[in-house]
Amino acid sequence: MNVQEQGVAAAHVLLLRYLNRAAVLCGQGYVTGADIDTAMRLGCGLAAGPLTMVDEIGLERVLELMAGAAVTPAPLLTTTAWPGRLDCGLGHLTPAAAEPQPAMPPTSVGIAGSGTMAAGIAQALVVHGLPTTLVARRDERAAAARRSVSTALDKAVARGRVAPATAAAAAGRLRVSASLDDLADCDFVIEAVVEEEGPKRAVFAALDRVCRPGAVLATTTSSLSVADCAAVTGRPADVVGMHFFNPAPVMRLVEVGHTPHTAPRTAAAARALARHLDKVPISCPDRSGFIVNYLLFPYLNDAVGMVERGQAGVAELDREMAEVHGFPIGPLALLDAIGLDVSLAILRRLHQQFGDPATRPGPLLTRLVAEGRLGRKTGAGFHGQRPSGGAGR
Repeated sequence: MNVQEQGVAAAHVLLLRYLNRAAVLCGQGYVTGADIDTAMRLGCGLAAGPLTMVDEIGLERVLELMAGAAVTPAPLLTTTAWPGRLDCGLGHLTPAAAEPQPAMPPTSVGIAGSGTMAAGIAQALVVHGLPTTLVARRDERAAAARRSVSTALDKAVARGRVAPATAAAAAGRLRVSASLDDLADCDFVIEAVVEEEGPKRAVFAALDRVCRPGAVLATTTSSLSVADCAAVTGRPADVVGMHFFNPAPVMRLVEVGHTPHTAPRTAAAARALARHLDKVPISCPDRSGFIVNYLLFPYLNDAVGMVERGQAGVAELDREMAEVHGFPIGPLALLDAIGLDVSLAILRRLHQQFGDPATRPGPLLTRLVAEGRLGRKTGAGFHGQRPSGGAGR
């Protein structure tokens, strides 16, 4: 089998495993099948969600392909009637019920953080008319965040996406500070600091002291526990997850993570804010990875394993997944874009929570991170430089 044929075969198996994992998640009843498809379409830029892909290929054909690829099908694929459009007989593909009494969006929003995600969320907020206070650890970080938002607005004007007057008004709605005390009067505060448990818990403990009673406190975590953030506050009913996707002004999905203690009004307020920003909120019980990362990172990790075992080359596997199977970017290129260090940390958290072998990081990814080859941000990852100990590009 030549390199090209290896790429074709590996991509074929990679797709089947991804579809199968989505069917497993659907069968668990964690969220509806419609939500799974919507989340993967909007969160990953796919033309179709995985369950719709099963429909399009045909269930019998999918099972036949899985048998040939030694993929054990999810119980949902073999033990439940799978009628047209996949309602699975269990309502798993039924869209979530509409909000009984939609909440109003907040009148003022605070952001704790100053990095890429914090600035992107701030941009989305001010463009949609919401006065926003962004608080950084230091004055210079706050100023840098303001410059980032201003630059993004200028680019939007230059590309004809935003009128100059609209951009100027949006910029005027942003206030930056280096004091969390300036969030005291906000209706809704979004934590967007580094994806580490210690810093997030420290921010929530501080917000608990500063923010007014009844203010919603949201975390942007994608892999940590919302409940752990809530636990350091005296107001767990007010705490909710809001996982935005990067770039926040563009990506339309927001995963809204709720704990058993999150009040219905709190979750409703998060969904209302997402809709006000022209985004699509998907409600998820609190657990590591929610929907998108739970499905995406085992797929990415599987791709790394194939390269490491010499089953596929980096370029060939990426090309097959993008050009043949409709993914907007190949798995190894996506890892480079996310950052190999960030990806490794997310995989470790998923493995810690679920113990799933599919989320155990392999030696190649671990080694690349140890060598400082983190992807685009360092100029070398799976692309840009040949990975050591794996198949070549």
